Amino acid sequence: MSKRINIVLPETTIKTIDRMVRHGQRSQFINQAVQHFVSHRSTEALKTQLERAAVRDQDLDREIAADWFAVDEGAWQRLDTQKREKTATRSAVKSTSRRSTQR
Repeated sequence: MSKRINIVLPETTIKTIDRMVRHGQRSQFINQAVQHFVSHRSTEALKTQLERAAVRDQDLDREIAADWFAVDEGAWQRLDTQKREKTATRSAVKSTSRRSTQR
């Protein structure tokens, strides 16, 4: 469904439209131009906002990463210690397999 509206455009814009489209196709051209602008502008606007936020928050991001690195490093150290303890416990236990008892 279409709806008729009245808009005011600069004369240079009207001349540009008339050069781009045949007589009777202004509405279709303007509709396509608006749809294109909205879809591309929205994506560009979001991209620009994300880039600005990344630059603005880079120091905070580094600080958070450093804090988590310390936590992560501590967790890995605990896992390594547990693994070493488990390995030491296994080697200290006497084997009762048939092969080891027949020597």
